[in-house]
Amino acid sequence: MSAALEMRGISKSFPGIRALSDVDLVVESGEVHAIVGENGAGKSTLMKILAGVYQPDEGTILLGGEETRISGQLDARRRGIGMVYQELNLVPDLTVAENIALGRTPSRFGILQRRRLHEEAVAVLEALDARMDPSAILGSLTVSQQQIVEIAKAYALRPSIIVLDEPTSSLSEHEAQALFRVVRRMREEGIAIIYISHRLREVLDLADRVTVLRDGRQIETRESKGLTAGEMIRLMVGRDLTDVFPKRDVPIAETVLEVEGLTRAGAFENVSFEVRAGEIVGLAGLVGAGRTEVARAIFGLDRAQAGTVRVDGAEVRARTPGKGLASGIAYVPEDRKRDGIVPSASIKDNISLPVLGRLSAGGWISRGKEQRLAKEQVAALGVSPPVIDRPVDTLSGGNQQKVVIAKWLAARPRVLILDEPTRGVDVGAKADIHEIIGELAAAGTAILLISSELPEVLAVSDRIVVLHEGRVSAELGRAEADETSIMHAATGEAVTA
Repeated sequence: MSAALEMRGISKSFPGIRALSDVDLVVESGEVHAIVGENGAGKSTLMKILAGVYQPDEGTILLGGEETRISGQLDARRRGIGMVYQELNLVPDLTVAENIALGRTPSRFGILQRRRLHEEAVAVLEALDARMDPSAILGSLTVSQQQIVEIAKAYALRPSIIVLDEPTSSLSEHEAQALFRVVRRMREEGIAIIYISHRLREVLDLADRVTVLRDGRQIETRESKGLTAGEMIRLMVGRDLTDVFPKRDVPIAETVLEVEGLTRAGAFENVSFEVRAGEIVGLAGLVGAGRTEVARAIFGLDRAQAGTVRVDGAEVRARTPGKGLASGIAYVPEDRKRDGIVPSASIKDNISLPVLGRLSAGGWISRGKEQRLAKEQVAALGVSPPVIDRPVDTLSGGNQQKVVIAKWLAARPRVLILDEPTRGVDVGAKADIHEIIGELAAAGTAILLISSELPEVLAVSDRIVVLHEGRVSAELGRAEADETSIMHAATGEAVTA
């Protein structure tokens, strides 16, 4: 029996870049086949060729054993290829049923057939064992439920192949389990599933086989059984990373950040904790628990209705991000593309944005100072390539994240809030970012770290504050914290604060 998909000898070049070189990929029906690799390894390019976005320079594609030329994205869908990208492509104001039917809404004589629309959505959701109301407005759902709607939309087209690109990047490990049930149900139906993720533990749990790409080349394809995360990392980066989450032992000094009774109705209530110089405090909890909302209020992006924030004993009245920054607080947001960078601007311009006042005199920016600052930050954080005039959107995800961090470090903050600092970056860049975090703590910066990856929180934090439905449900020391205790507190099963 022929494989659902064979990609043979696929090569692709862009001006000055060899993105793929002679890559082979074979995916069987009823298989979850993971593709892993660092940012820039060629994963996205290979999938865009499968989706008809790009044409390969060399190589052939076979679907069900028949050689095929995929002329475009519509052609790919017609041939049974479903794509679920990392960024959701849904309409928040429409219902679940309407989103599942996007682009193929049932109608007769130009009139929408709402009953048929609802019935088709019910059938799709039941087939995926996805428990949700088809008439619910999408924007009212959790991120994990919206991700399942995105998969249901692709599944409704009855594809033979589905590509899932970082489907859990916005989900906690607890919430990802619902999505895994959907993936396993599709595998049982005989759908060939290509699964791309930087979360290596979920790859090992979910995938039948794993293909590793590095620098646009296929390094190895192996059964996942018996494969370890350490072996995958070695294949991905070409070297051993003995500790992806390094933890430095640094002296912890005086209290720098004090949060007391912080409240914002509907988001969080009576949140209190402190962070000391040289300390990394992890802020854990399920998606929707209020972690990001608390961080935004501390920095001044959102206004708290009650409570106080102090830096070095002085009360911070952060009504705007500018005032938060002036008080010594910097915030690296969870969505770097939307909130962290100006994508089309250069590395230099992005880094200088928060400190233009320091670089200016008489209303004029000193280009010499701006260039020196950018070069210093690029060198300190290992941004690659170190070309300060290069647009940020031409960098890999990991290097874009380094630019976001560099931008705020240029402001020399006393408190650094990091919201999902390694989301969507590869293991090599993840290790680099954690090394940077360790260096900042060693220099006396007070760090508040938000992450949905429990291994990350556990590995780098000195203390962990857990939120459940907007309230502090536990505060755990490094020695007593583990995944079980955090999840008990995050789900409200145990209150040990």
